[in-house]
Amino acid sequence: MHHKLSLGLFSLIATSSAIAGEGLYSVGAEPEEQLPLEWIVGSHLIYDDNVTPGLASEEDSLAVNPYVGATLTSITPQTVIDLYAQVGIVYYFDEPSTVDDTTVNTELGLDVYHDVSERISLTTRNIVTYELEPNYAYGYASSRQNEEHLFWSTDNSIDYSWTPRLTTRTGFRIYGTDYEDSDSLNRTVVGLYNQFRYRISPQTVGTLGYRYEDSDGDGLSSDSTSHFVTVGAEQRFNPNTIGRFQVGAQFRDVDGGDNSTSPYLEASVQSQVNSQFNVRGFVRYSIEDFDTIQSDGTGTFEYDERLTLRIGTSATYDISPRLQAFGGVDYIPTSFESGRLVSGTGTASDADEDVLNAYIGLALKITDNVEASCSYNYTNADSDFSSRDYDRSRISLGVSATF
Repeated sequence: MHHKLSLGLFSLIATSSAIAGEGLYSVGAEPEEQLPLEWIVGSHLIYDDNVTPGLASEEDSLAVNPYVGATLTSITPQTVIDLYAQVGIVYYFDEPSTVDDTTVNTELGLDVYHDVSERISLTTRNIVTYELEPNYAYGYASSRQNEEHLFWSTDNSIDYSWTPRLTTRTGFRIYGTDYEDSDSLNRTVVGLYNQFRYRISPQTVGTLGYRYEDSDGDGLSSDSTSHFVTVGAEQRFNPNTIGRFQVGAQFRDVDGGDNSTSPYLEASVQSQVNSQFNVRGFVRYSIEDFDTIQSDGTGTFEYDERLTLRIGTSATYDISPRLQAFGGVDYIPTSFESGRLVSGTGTASDADEDVLNAYIGLALKITDNVEASCSYNYTNADSDFSSRDYDRSRISLGVSATF
């Protein structure tokens, strides 16, 4: 519990926090350990050598990040509740030219699993964040924007067991982003899905699924619809390792734009390798709806095909009972294709962008309830769009107390 919370509080630096739902890291498993309500307060001192990434002139600044958070995992024979919440601010001592000197970083995650009967179970997984730094594990951002934004997601499903081996999972998910000053980045996606789940063995569940998503874009962004057809499996390789895999096809239709078909891949794995070492990872390849509007030169273009591969991994290693090392990498190569002019002048050309985000750090347990930490985060965005091309390093020193 202690280390799970600590990693969550490095979200400002690592952009890969471990809150309820866990985004693309999720393997779909329910929590197995009950954890009482725990509060945490703390602060980070941060040096950022590029506060406004993508601008022609880089600006550096010291910042302080005080925060308060809480976690709770409650397990009863019928119901599991997993809760995480954090509220904090980031104050830059040298006010950046395009970012306020004070920004908010807030996260809330709530998962509930409830067995109505031996045949019926209900699940709801919910995430709300308001922050400047995007969390790449949520699967919507590939480059940092110089603006705070709201991201939300609610995923609700019902499982019905037709036989001891055959179950269907039917549900809906609504998720989206909201930027105050950049309407074309705003998007709401409503999805419906159904999945057949067949237990092949005590360790393996085969899946066959269909998902429909209707995406509503604001500003210059076009609406679109997508159909996903997938086959996959959920596998418990051993008592400490579990994975989930899906492959298939995505059929996308953009209002006023091109229709397209693309392979679809999604996988995640989590392993407690031994008592000291925990590792998890994910991969996803798809045509994404977010961040399709790009400006270059005198024109603004919408790309109907934003082909994105997301690869992420994170790990923790207990060097001693009091000292833990942690780290992770996100790699996001993107191809912008089928572009068309939506404002200004010019001709759309295909473009590529690679984002690499890596972090490493140490957490030292000073007493039973006080922890100190240090971390380093490096981000490189190599983009054909000049406003999205940058390097960035951040160093953080922190202290926190739990009670």
